Amino acid sequence: MTWIYLNDRFVPHEEAVVSVFDHGFLYGDGVFETLRAYRGRVLLLSEHLARLERSASRLALQLPVSLESLGKLIEASVERNHLPEAYIRVTVSRGPGEIGLDPALCKTPTLIIIAKPFRCYPDSFYTDGVGVAIVRTRRNLPEALPPEIKTLNFLNNIFAKIEATAAGAYEGVMLNHREELTEGATSNLFIVQNGRLRTPGLECGILEGITRGVVLNVAKGLALPTEEARLYVADLFGAEECFLTNTTHEVLPVTKVNGQPVGTGRPGQITGRLRASFLAGLDRLLDRL
Repeated sequence: MTWIYLNDRFVPHEEAVVSVFDHGFLYGDGVFETLRAYRGRVLLLSEHLARLERSASRLALQLPVSLESLGKLIEASVERNHLPEAYIRVTVSRGPGEIGLDPALCKTPTLIIIAKPFRCYPDSFYTDGVGVAIVRTRRNLPEALPPEIKTLNFLNNIFAKIEATAAGAYEGVMLNHREELTEGATSNLFIVQNGRLRTPGLECGILEGITRGVVLNVAKGLALPTEEARLYVADLFGAEECFLTNTTHEVLPVTKVNGQPVGTGRPGQITGRLRASFLAGLDRLLDRL
């Protein structure tokens, strides 16, 4: 049986239901975080909780419990479901209320914590790499929907995923209104050019990924030159290596863009070093909790 934490208690998954009047369902009004547990311990829990709080604050959404209590509930969800390796999703919505956009219509936020067994990706993802496609869907204007908010309204990313799938690619890479590279539908983007690790800067309109930050620190520890910059399609096609980062993929090699090989068409050496260093440093990151 899978146990879900809903509002103030653990319930069996078949009883974990929310109101049809919940504004998260009606309007996508809410925030979420995706986390991962290794050997029963949640990776970078405090960083994820801090980002959840920042996202909620931007929406003027009060978290229903303290960050300390929420962290304990997340850990309890992993333990209660007996999960050494876990995928965790924390959702906080505006909660149920009358139909209408006014947040004041909702008196109590809805809190959901889902902890499920983590299903490993195929080995081929890391030995052979994956393909990405540059999609027509543009990243939301920061002035329209600030990218630092990890909101339940994910339609921009869903459009990108639909396009990528139709093109036979694993991930869709979005440009912004200035034709700059931003990020994937669910990932941050990195390239290697002339031995330098480069990634779109925050000013390009991206979500500041937790794993993205770890990889930048790992690169500095390896004395690899790094740069957060404005990058363009030509940079991606001219890259020697490319990879994606997020909580579940960790460091995922990209070997094709729009069907064309990246570099040699195989996962690159720098990508491999970064992935190996990331995995080697997991214990240290887990011990920070």
